[in-house]
Amino acid sequence: MAIQDTALSRGHGYAGEFEESKDWKPENGHQFVRFDESRSGRFKAEAVASDQEFQGIVGSSAALKETLDMVRAVAPTDSTVLIQGETGTGKELIARAIHKRSNRSNRTFVSVNCAALAPTLIASELFGHERGAFTGAMQQRQGRFELASGGTMFLDEVGELPLDTQVALLRVLQEREFERVGGTRSIKVDVRVIAATNRDLEAAVANGTFRSDLFYRLNVFPIEVPPLRARKEDITLLVEHFVERSAEKIGKQFCKIGRRTMELCHSYHWPGNIRELQNIVERSVIRRTGDTFWIDEEALSSQRARRSESGPPSKQIQQLPQNEPGSYDERKIIEDALRETRGRVYGPRGAALKLRIPVSTMESRIKALNICKAQFKFR
Repeated sequence: MAIQDTALSRGHGYAGEFEESKDWKPENGHQFVRFDESRSGRFKAEAVASDQEFQGIVGSSAALKETLDMVRAVAPTDSTVLIQGETGTGKELIARAIHKRSNRSNRTFVSVNCAALAPTLIASELFGHERGAFTGAMQQRQGRFELASGGTMFLDEVGELPLDTQVALLRVLQEREFERVGGTRSIKVDVRVIAATNRDLEAAVANGTFRSDLFYRLNVFPIEVPPLRARKEDITLLVEHFVERSAEKIGKQFCKIGRRTMELCHSYHWPGNIRELQNIVERSVIRRTGDTFWIDEEALSSQRARRSESGPPSKQIQQLPQNEPGSYDERKIIEDALRETRGRVYGPRGAALKLRIPVSTMESRIKALNICKAQFKFR
């Protein structure tokens, strides 16, 4: 199906899972969703509600809907959540969506990037310190857990925590208490913990860099955020969203997006996921003049070249057979891969990577073969 020039409609917002309007047909020029004032207004109201529910999360693909369904399920509880996914997929947005739908939504959401803190200071940042606890500790200081009390604590890149800090975090999860650095008094805390990582924590446990007991405490309710290549249906929405947002910031205005740009965006692999797409769009907005937005083909070509220089992925084991789709061999290979990955399709430990096929293809074959992924999760 050919992609034509895409017309930009001003003032729309795409957040959460939007159903497409009947007017949006690629063969009719990729017209974006417009709210028909002659209708009852139900769709418009639902769109606004969805924007408030999942602010900043753009898309309507099946893969994203599955993730958001899990957000809805776990948000009202106080269960610990472990969000996994590649870099640039929007894990913090998922964490904020959980907080916003929780009973703690009117309390503090504290975010800490564990990879950005020096190993010698991370315990002080998380748990605070007493006066004189170390050189330069001139006064008592509250840590992030105390500041988050009653609310939600988001630990991004949790796989980067030093082992001694992992012990203290385990105590918070088990006993809901901790001690400040240099202190002896236990401090009780009421906080929900959401952690995120792009690392394979099970592999980290196996090689001794991550505690197994902490992993199981964090992995109460795992959520896998799909990579952008598994959300091809969302690329048009995302491009339009980032074009309008970037153009507004620098005072530019575009009326349409070039057809070739959309073709390039749909064919590119996006190893950096949504963050990479956002950066390329912003860079192109700054450079473009006129009323048509377009991305220089060389920008994506150079990205492809850099990626090919790094070589192919290392974890590739088996491809699907070339015989008739739906055969016994195909079902067995897919089920074996799902069994080995405990039902996980996406990510570095997912079945799609093991079989060297796109995630979207893997999902379509699972659906066509009527395979239930859930049956493999606890084997």
